[in-house]
Amino acid sequence: MARRIRKPNGFFITLEGPEGSGKSTQADFLAVALKKAGFQVIQTREPGGTKVAEAVRHILLNPSKGESITAETEALLILAARSQHVAHLIQPALDRGAIVLCDRYFDSTLAYQGFGRGLDLNWLTAANNGATGGLIPDLTLLLDLPVSVGLARRRHARGTTNRLDRETERFHRSVRRGFLSLAKQDPRRIRIIRARRSIPAVRAEIETIVLNWITTRRGHRS
Repeated sequence: MARRIRKPNGFFITLEGPEGSGKSTQADFLAVALKKAGFQVIQTREPGGTKVAEAVRHILLNPSKGESITAETEALLILAARSQHVAHLIQPALDRGAIVLCDRYFDSTLAYQGFGRGLDLNWLTAANNGATGGLIPDLTLLLDLPVSVGLARRRHARGTTNRLDRETERFHRSVRRGFLSLAKQDPRRIRIIRARRSIPAVRAEIETIVLNWITTRRGHRS
């Protein structure tokens, strides 16, 4: 039986986007800004966040030679890691009233395994609800940029490549279309950030959006 999610006291904010969009960099900046504003912040990532989930991350990005990972196996491993992540890190932090900043979450599963790999979106959604008790982010920042620009950034920044970096540009275009489709379906939660601009410009917009959003949400809760 799937666990029931408890109504959190904190806020769950995710950063999403295609490869090379700058999510990790902006998550670091946002964490600093929120801490300076006096908030308790827990910064994490997916797949990962706990010892078990980080072990799954290693398998996903560095598979054994000679044995490919099927799309279904990939999705189930990600969901298993997320179940651990929610149970042992995200939900306890929210219960304490913290702001949880997560680099990727379920929108990435729909974009990569759904739109990219072609798995059924309804199946992915049902499986995710079972793994997480239905926990969804309060706010999602979608850092969007052209695929060619993002992949060029990754090649420039990284000395080595992982399994996702080696996917075709066609795959990554499908992923980007998936993210934009999700944002169109849920514009109140998912805010699109034009990530092709300079890092300071993106940082300033994100901090303004998030701090204003938190002020509004806290007013509604009081």
